Amino acid sequence: EWDMVNAVSFRKRRSSNMEGDHERSRWAFAFSVSDLRSVTVREEGWTFIILQLKDSSTPLPHLHFHQGGSRAFLDSLRRFALLTESPSDHTCLLVSTPNKALSQSFENLLDDNNFGLVHKFKRDPYVTTLGGLSKVTNYLFDVIPGLEINQQEEPGFEVITRIDLGVRPEVSRKSPLTADDWARHQDADGRMKDVPDLKHAVFKGGLCHALRKEAWKFLLGYYPWESTHEERKTLQREKTDEYFRMKLQWKSVSEEQERRNSRLRDYRSLIEKDVNRTDRTNRFYEGIDNPGLVLLHDILMTYCMYDFDLGYVQGMSDLLSPILYVMENEVDAFWCFVAFMDQMHENFEEQMQGMKTQLIQLSSLLRLLDLAFWNYLESQDSGYLYFCFRWLLIRFKRELSFVDVLRLWEVMWTGLPCENFHLLVCCAILDSEKQKIMEENYGFNEILKHINELSMKLDIEEILQKAEGICLQIRSCKVSAGSVFGRDPGSSAHKSPDWLCSDRGRSSFCWMMALALFADRRRLCSSSCRRYVFLYTEIRLKTPRHQLLSP
Repeated sequence: EWDMVNAVSFRKRRSSNMEGDHERSRWAFAFSVSDLRSVTVREEGWTFIILQLKDSSTPLPHLHFHQGGSRAFLDSLRRFALLTESPSDHTCLLVSTPNKALSQSFENLLDDNNFGLVHKFKRDPYVTTLGGLSKVTNYLFDVIPGLEINQQEEPGFEVITRIDLGVRPEVSRKSPLTADDWARHQDADGRMKDVPDLKHAVFKGGLCHALRKEAWKFLLGYYPWESTHEERKTLQREKTDEYFRMKLQWKSVSEEQERRNSRLRDYRSLIEKDVNRTDRTNRFYEGIDNPGLVLLHDILMTYCMYDFDLGYVQGMSDLLSPILYVMENEVDAFWCFVAFMDQMHENFEEQMQGMKTQLIQLSSLLRLLDLAFWNYLESQDSGYLYFCFRWLLIRFKRELSFVDVLRLWEVMWTGLPCENFHLLVCCAILDSEKQKIMEENYGFNEILKHINELSMKLDIEEILQKAEGICLQIRSCKVSAGSVFGRDPGSSAHKSPDWLCSDRGRSSFCWMMALALFADRRRLCSSSCRRYVFLYTEIRLKTPRHQLLSP
């Protein structure tokens, strides 16, 4: 079975003003960012920027910013290259580009100039599609090449070395939270109390099914935890009116209008195709003319009115289906879906930045937790973890049974024990399968086939146990990025490295490494630290100790 994930894109029409185009082309120039040596910023009443290529024989015109914009230009450039201040000239920024893939969109990573993508897809669609998607994680490890070092310490240098993560602690799961347990956490007015304890109970055991219809609204943020019964009734009336106003917008579009609205037409077409093949084996959606399918269609069309820029992208029906099944109410299901999409939005954007970031984070985590297994996958051209793409995109929706998906999602919505717990779930699944993969000496295709065949064969309770154990194992390391960010070594952040599993403004493990390598080195030290432990990476800071520890 093949699922092609794509976003609807629209290109602006080419300008017909040929004279204007010709005038602009006279001053146009282009070069690869990887060929850029430095950027010098000067002020003479206004800001102008001097670009210097590595090939000094090719001069470039200066860029003058008479009405501002120089800072925005540099911010844009930083998306594709690392800019560091020159030691000899504070106005000069030295340019380094860790990997050209960093500047490519997810869609561009599928391009192949030497071999036609269509030709390769026809010949071997299994490898071509997922193999192309996998390239997104490759550039992380090009940032820090050559991690092997001589273990003998040299005088005058600090060493950043690897540590043993220690034994993974055993954890246990508990029984699902019951309606009586939930009621004990409500006061007389309906406000939820002891919310941290309540979330912990949900994380450890999940919810009984009868409780999900109410509890999911809190977990997803549709209902505020501190709201009363009356406040929730008022909120529901307001949200009901708002929902049907948006629904009326697309319902009132005539066929004549829709013929002139290609975006709405494309959204409707995609939704109708996906709805007809979403969870059709589930009793709630099975059969012809099932009312559940009508609700699924209407909610997705209304979401296009709510967020017309994103609209509908394949895979979103998979996220809505369990929510509608639990809520059994069109309005409640819509607003819970909106809250879930707020978390998942970047996964479905055209540039798929959320998917890029998560794949990088996951690869970093796996390399930390099991370097031998990561190296094996790398030796089989599988180190990109392309087979985890669908796991991350729709949160294991097609890997687990429908009932297990409900359990996993409510556990993840607690936000415990860390923001990116789903990445640890991925690691737990791979940890369970690594022995078979390595003992059977699986190659590229065998690994891909084996992982795909895990669908509907996974034990969710075992996976959650192992994922929690991995988190506790990481937390037990008395190491964090405190010294990297210049924190006090005695602070709590220095004792429990939750940063590894958290989002923190989408800063991931790789950016921590980049900071350690390229940030102001004086911020890397503290009076109590003589050796800087940076988990799995083994490198040397090529800076004499007296300079590193200078005021």
